[in-house]
Amino acid sequence: MPIEVRKPSPDEIARMKRCPIWEKERSEFAWHYDESETCLILEGEVTVESPGQTVRFGPGDYVVFPEGLDCTWKVLKPVRKHYKFG
Repeated sequence: MPIEVRKPSPDEIARMKRCPIWEKERSEFAWHYDESETCLILEGEVTVESPGQTVRFGPGDYVVFPEGLDCTWKVLKPVRKHYKFG
């Protein structure tokens, strides 16, 4: 299943604003998703590479990572996001 990057609906923004915030400085790291993750990007610029797909996202993007995904995060500008697992 591919990584989904799109603009959120007003309802999705309202729901995500109730979720915790995660922040990360410029960095690069491998990651495995044991469960799906949905996030709303507040700040920053990130490229995520997985087999067969590379996505880039930033402020205002709504991103859904599928369960079972192995990928590499490249945080190009410090990122700040609301997130929700499951």
